[in-house]
Formats: sequence, C-alpha cells, structure tokens
Amino acid sequence: MSEAVPPTSEPRSRRPFFWVLTLFFAPLLLAFLVYYGFGWRPSGMTNNGELISPAIPLPQVALVMPDGALTDPHLLHGKWTLTYVGSGACAQACRDSLLTTRQLRLLLGKDMPRVQRLFLYSGECCDAEYFAKEQQGLVMASVDTAAGQNVLKLFPSYDATFALQAERIYIIDPLGNLMMSYPTHADARGVLTDLKTLLSLSHIG
Repeated sequence: MSEAVPPTSEPRSRRPFFWVLTLFFAPLLLAFLVYYGFGWRPSGMTNNGELISPAIPLPQVALVMPDGALTDPHLLHGKWTLTYVGSGACAQACRDSLLTTRQLRLLLGKDMPRVQRLFLYSGECCDAEYFAKEQQGLVMASVDTAAGQNVLKLFPSYDATFALQAERIYIIDPLGNLMMSYPTHADARGVLTDLKTLLSLSHIG
C-alpha cells in the first residue's frame, strides 16, 4: 500500500507574508487616495504657498540642457523637485530665486538628498561662469522645444508667456505631480516650513 501524501502547507505558509504586505501598503494607498483624490489635509496643517489642487501630473520627457545633452525622462520621479521657471538670461530676480532654492535645500540637513533643484528656462542660456560657481547641482533644461512646451503648458494659468513672466518657484512631488507654487518674493521660511512638512508626511522620495 502506498503511503498517503500529506496535504501541502505551502498556501497557508504564504498567508502571513501577504498579510504583512497588506498591512504595510494599505495605509499608504489610503493616504494617497485621501490626499490626492479628495484633497483632505490633516487638521492644523497650513501651507504658505499656493496649493495646486488637484495636483497636476507632468509628463515624462527628455529636455535639452545647455550643453545639448538631454535630461533623464524620469528626472521628476523619485525626488522632490524645487523648480524655478524663467528666462535663460536669468537677471537678478532669477538669481535670487535660485539662491533661495539652494539655501532651502541646504537647510533640510539630513533630508537634503531627497530634494533636487531644476531651472526651466526659455531663450538663450546661460552665464556659464555664474552657474558653475554659484549653482552647482542645479539641473537646467530648456522649455523651447516641443517636449518643453508639453511640460510648461500644464503649469497653472499658462498661456504663451505667462509661466515665464510669472517667474515662480514650484514644488513637484516624487511622483512627478506639480503641487505647490510660490511667488519669487515669498518668505523663504514659509517655503521651508511647507517643504519640511511634506517631507515628514511623505513615504516616498
């Protein structure tokens, strides 16, 4: 008589694993649904900039940099991005805003690697000596190409020139969503407070 083969326990052994996955991901998925789907914010949470609601997904495109090379199409994914939009000539107001983004990133301390900086420009660019000396680590990309216009036209209240004339600082989340906007004269302490709050609440980027 052949021995009876005991029923396998493999399906049951996997159950704890799937329960752990469910417990880990369910709160994160719920938070994203509530935050982005319904626009809810925790009580007591304020923002010093202009909240873009609903957040605007930006396309994955390769943009032309000053040296002619292309950015990574996934540039806006994986990190928070402090973005400045303006003329490639980058007059004093532009330089002041880029300096602000540089200082904001430095003030994040241990969270600094979670944030990158981006300058979207139109027209001729750039003062190579200034950017090499004062704006190390800044990613610069032209919006004068078709791909660049596809990105720029998604910015709030955009028309043919608005986004460049407005010369604002934007926050893009690690999923590539345009979510906050600040005028160039905004209080840097308020921007820093918002950024720290976003980083503390975020499980990504």
